[in-house]
Amino acid sequence: MRLGFSTAFVAALLATTAPAAAETPNRAQLAASVKSSHDANLKRLQDWIALPTIAAENRNTPQGAEHMRQMLLDAGFQKAKIVQTSGVPGVFATLDAGAPTTLGIYFMYDVKQYVDSEWSSPPLAGQLVDRPEGKAIVGRGAVNQKGPEVAFLAALHAFKATGRKLPVNLVLVAEGEEEIASPHFKQIVSDPEAAAALEKTIGVIIPGAGQESNGATSIDLGAKGVIEVQLISSGENWGRGPAKDVHSSLKAIVDSPAWRLVKALNTLVSEDGQTPAIDGWFENVKPLTPRQIELIDQGTANSNEADVKKQLGVKHWYKDEDYATASRRLAAQPTVNIEGLVSGYTGPGGKTVLPGRAEAKLDLRLVPDMTREEAETKLKAHLAKRGFSDIIVNVSGGYSPTETDENSLLVRSQIAALKKAGVEYALNPRTAGSWPGVTFTGPPLKLAADGFGLGTGGGAHAPNEWYLIDSANPKVAGLDESAMFYVDYLYDLAAMAKARN
Repeated sequence: MRLGFSTAFVAALLATTAPAAAETPNRAQLAASVKSSHDANLKRLQDWIALPTIAAENRNTPQGAEHMRQMLLDAGFQKAKIVQTSGVPGVFATLDAGAPTTLGIYFMYDVKQYVDSEWSSPPLAGQLVDRPEGKAIVGRGAVNQKGPEVAFLAALHAFKATGRKLPVNLVLVAEGEEEIASPHFKQIVSDPEAAAALEKTIGVIIPGAGQESNGATSIDLGAKGVIEVQLISSGENWGRGPAKDVHSSLKAIVDSPAWRLVKALNTLVSEDGQTPAIDGWFENVKPLTPRQIELIDQGTANSNEADVKKQLGVKHWYKDEDYATASRRLAAQPTVNIEGLVSGYTGPGGKTVLPGRAEAKLDLRLVPDMTREEAETKLKAHLAKRGFSDIIVNVSGGYSPTETDENSLLVRSQIAALKKAGVEYALNPRTAGSWPGVTFTGPPLKLAADGFGLGTGGGAHAPNEWYLIDSANPKVAGLDESAMFYVDYLYDLAAMAKARN
């Protein structure tokens, strides 16, 4: 959810905290390069969409890493190497422009699974379609995150095509496991060469594309943490119920692993299925600060609730709360979500069986000061205390929440860039979604890290995912405008860093 600030509030904030942004030298030349490269940048995105790396299926993992590495070299990085992990490999790259300031970049090159039949156009074709917003590309990974990342790379291609040096140096780390909660990302960042390079950065950005129809965007200062969990109930492990599917007529005398899983799941949330009920779950939850509440409320006031509901396909917030209350809850509350339930027969018609196994996949979102390790420990203890120690708990990935100070150089430079571009925005204290920013903001690096960018799209993790290429709305950026915004931002960052020194 992107939330907008009032122009007056932005002006007052900037008057005391941020110097004016820099002018991009000979900007027309760079803009002309971006425009002339539009088709090439679009094809770059289409080719990338055509190669899906899906960590959950172990699909195209070496090919995805190599494709990512080559894209970075093509964009002007002098060095890009594949970093092996215990899982899917990552990529580390550097672009040395001889500048005094270095910016860190986080990319992901993996995408979620998809079912072809659910899409109106093939999920790997990268077709251009007409939408009310303008001309958009449809494909898995279009907005999460290949579109925004290609926009950033398009900015670098403009520097390269015009023979210019960047005003800042870049250090980039990319992973292929973000969609399974980044189980090995720390191994990439801990690579000695990558760790040494990241220590020299002023912070790390993840490119974004969350503009609303009114043009408002956000600087995402934080994000919830997450753990992804698989719970398995089986007759074999339980010691009761069948070891395999049996005839359902035996239910009167045989225990059901499927019902056992349902009963276990029911203990994890309140009666309405909403508030987590895991023992001790809220012990380390830090309430929103007055400043965070102020930022959320400012953003909500300038956001279009109807547009947000339409995009999400919902008609009511929980408890029919007003938008402001729901927005606070979205940032403040940890969650227990069931991603999927599988047991027995799910095909056409009926099949009278008593399943010997049932499985649930969950994601648990965490807020400060919860930790990934705490969440796993408390979940297992909660189940064991209620007699469900036989339920197998597999935690496939996860990380703790992340937060960044709004007064950091990274954030102040982004505010300056948005002000110069005339874009309304919010300082969003915490997104409900997750990314492994804590790998940068936590020890040992302790860097600023946030989400930032222009453009828009939708359908992440869903069918018909899309990213806007040519915008019909002058307030909302398409691919070219997003690329030029990153060009301008790099100059703004360099100027602000110089002023601070």
